[in-house]
Amino acid sequence: MIVFEDVHKSYPTRFGRKVVLERLNIVFDTRKNIGILGLNGAGKSTLLRLISGIELPERGRITRNAHVSFPLGYQGCFAGNMTGRENTAFIARVYGFDVREVVEFVEAFAELGAYFDEPIKTYSSGMSARLGFGVSIALEFDVYLIDEAIGAGDARFVARCQAAFEERLRDSSIIMVSHATQTLLTYCDIGATLHKGKMTYFDDIESAIRHYGEIIKDPDRF
Repeated sequence: MIVFEDVHKSYPTRFGRKVVLERLNIVFDTRKNIGILGLNGAGKSTLLRLISGIELPERGRITRNAHVSFPLGYQGCFAGNMTGRENTAFIARVYGFDVREVVEFVEAFAELGAYFDEPIKTYSSGMSARLGFGVSIALEFDVYLIDEAIGAGDARFVARCQAAFEERLRDSSIIMVSHATQTLLTYCDIGATLHKGKMTYFDDIESAIRHYGEIIKDPDRF
């Protein structure tokens, strides 16, 4: 379970503070696959960073009774002056995994060739995404956090990402944010919508998708 107790999160903007989560109290049942929908700017990515521990709430408490990943493909944990190999080894150590096994997996999976030993500040966006996904999928978690796309690059690489991801799902669950309703229907059991700092939780993903459709039609109503 992942428990949010009175969690509040906002950001300063030139128009005032933008509230992303307003005193959110919710229990995420990590035995199930959860899909989260929201308009652009609703705070879905921020929510995943809070769940993972990358960001902290301004107020409230988040309790995790499961081994939770950072968002799949997240690259904010990489140091630009370090090589792909060095970044991979560092993250493996941080999470307590076997460094050699993780490095070997990522080197083969990401298919960066000689660039694996170059500073990632020299990488293209596609190369960075490959490294980010490779590191994410190399580490075994109870719960994987997924922000929008599964995989990046050409069709063959995307297919490999999806196959690796589905292999992980045999023993793990997911919390996924996406605008792609078909993807959510494929992978998720239950769902929630995030709108104006409020989260509405549903016992099935279909109800969450219907509610999201209503928000799109008339966002000021909710």
